[in-house]
Formats: sequence, C-alpha cells, structure tokens
Amino acid sequence: MLRRLALLATLLLPLATVPDARAQDRVVNVFNWNDYIDPYMVQRFTRETGIRVRYDIYDSLETLEGRLSAGRSGYDIIVPTGEPTFSRLARAGGLLPLDRALVPNLANLDPALQAQVASSDPGNRFGALYLWGTIGLGVNPDRVRELAPDAPMDSLRLLLDPVNARRLARCGISMMDSAADVIPTVLRFLGKDPNSTDAGDLREVERTLMAVRPFIRNFSTGGTIEALAGGQACLAFAYSGDAIQAGVRAREANRGVTVQYVAPREGAQLWFDLLAIPADAPNPAEAHAFINFLLQPDVMAAITNHVRYPNGVPASRALVAPEVANDPAVFPPEAVRANFFTIGPVAQAAERARNRMWSRFKAGR
Repeated sequence: MLRRLALLATLLLPLATVPDARAQDRVVNVFNWNDYIDPYMVQRFTRETGIRVRYDIYDSLETLEGRLSAGRSGYDIIVPTGEPTFSRLARAGGLLPLDRALVPNLANLDPALQAQVASSDPGNRFGALYLWGTIGLGVNPDRVRELAPDAPMDSLRLLLDPVNARRLARCGISMMDSAADVIPTVLRFLGKDPNSTDAGDLREVERTLMAVRPFIRNFSTGGTIEALAGGQACLAFAYSGDAIQAGVRAREANRGVTVQYVAPREGAQLWFDLLAIPADAPNPAEAHAFINFLLQPDVMAAITNHVRYPNGVPASRALVAPEVANDPAVFPPEAVRANFFTIGPVAQAAERARNRMWSRFKAGR
C-alpha cells in the first residue's frame, strides 16, 4: 500500500512545469477511494489541461461522509457509492448538479447502467458513473482447502458459518469496516430483504455476525489488497476489484500466494461509484473538466486495467487489456449478474440502529 501511495504522490508532485502562470493557479482537489485510479492518467490530465491535482484518499464511506459533514471540505471531486452515501448527499443538497455543457463525454456512459444508477440519482443530475463492482469474498484457495477442505468455496458460509470461520482464523480473516456494505449482504444470506429495516431481522444479522466475531483478525477496507496479496489474510469480505488486484499483486510478487475473488452464490451486492461535485466545491469548472477527461474511452480503459474494476463507458471495453476484458471476475457474464442485487436508501432511524449494532459487533459485545 505505502509503495503505491508513494507512486501516486510522485506522479502528482512534479506539476510545476505547466505552461504558464495562470494555468499554474488552476487546481482540482480530489477525494477518492484508495487504489482507485491510474496515477498516469492523473499526470496526463495535468499535462493536457494545465490543471494541478491535489489528491487525497479514503477507505470507507463513513470516512468520506465524516469529512463532508461539517461543510467546506475543500474538495472539488468526490466518488461516493450510490447507496447510501451518494443518494443521501443528493437529497440533502450536498451536491452540485452537473453542467452537461461542460461534460460532453457524459454521452459516453452506458444508458442501461445509467438507468440503474437513477434509483440513487433521479435523472442522473448529480453524478457521472465511474466504476462499479460487487461485494464478496477474497480467498486464498490453497490455504482455505488446507484448513477447511470441506468448506464451500462459493458461499458466504465460508465466512459466516462459525465452524468454517474457526478453522480459517489460523490463516487470517479480514472484514471490511463498513456497516453499509456488510449488513445488506448478511440479510441476503439469511434469506431476508437486503433493504429490511425490521428490528427482528437486524437482531438475526447481529447474531450471525457475533457468532464469527471471535475469529475475525481485523476490520479493514483500505488494507485488504495488501493483506490478501501478502498472505496475512486467507479470507476477506471485500470489494471485487480489491480482491482481484490482490491476486495480480500476489502473482507479481511470486511468493506462492494465490488470491481469487468469489461472488457468493447467495447473491453479491452490486454497487456503483459516481463522480460528483460537492455543492461548496471551490473549483467547479476544474471539477467538470476532470470528470469530462475521465469519461474518455481510452482513459477509462487505462483505469480499468489498473484497478480491475469495470467502468461505465462501453466504448472502453475494446481498449481494455485482453486478460482484464476476458476475466469473468472483472466483467461477470450475464448468468452471474442475474444473481446480483442492489440496495436502496433506509430511513435515518433504521440506519442509526444498524450503526449501533455494527459498533457492538466490532467491539465483540
């Protein structure tokens, strides 16, 4: 992780060679997920536009919302997930409507995916679809088979069955630190509506999670890639692209670690991340320019190649490296996608109850 952040910082620092003094004054402040862009595309944006990029990262939606909640965050671009963060910000007036005249490359976005995103962004007014993926399991199959040879490799029972979790605790289980991502999947695993706000359903989720809590080594979202790739974890509840990136890095390191992403057979949560501009962004013109740049097919192809997440620009697919474009974990076939599910917003009271439960779960009491 530190090596890759250093690479990003190195690429973003040498920007003093822009063409003129006026261009040097232009800047866009970006707040994005960790390991979620090709740093060379950021450098190219500055080279082509003269706009400097200040780039910060977060590893959970809770971190993003916390930074924005006080107002005047100073960011021009954020990349919230459609549910719950993006839709909540849009309803609260926290986002600037996109000026379509300044982002002609919005026309490059997939209409079918845009229609799905519209449940969080009616009329697609506030966001531009960036990347999408699912939530499932990052697995080291060799270690799992060694410790739990009869465990189902394609099921959430690998994690949520205490018998399996106990056996796999020896090689490290990591849980993403996000109630908004974990709870709907556990509801689905239990045969409930992923959007359920029923108190009884939530208690059942808590019982399920508490049963495996003793076997979870750590809660981490941003560190999942390195933990899996380095062999510190053999099982992680993770974003699809993070698990796939971990597999790539493990192969590059050539230390005998194998990592695979598994979309669980019970159903994988489908999510969409959108490029958005905070309502109080100090540099909205530069923000629009950055979004328009990213939505070019060759730029999005480079980003997908780098982060192993599919994007919302269909014309980019032909430019994606064959080993990525043909990877069913990155671009799932229709038969697999038929088992995906999406979530909607929940009422504030229900969300508070979920967050209280999550705090108890993490504390183990």
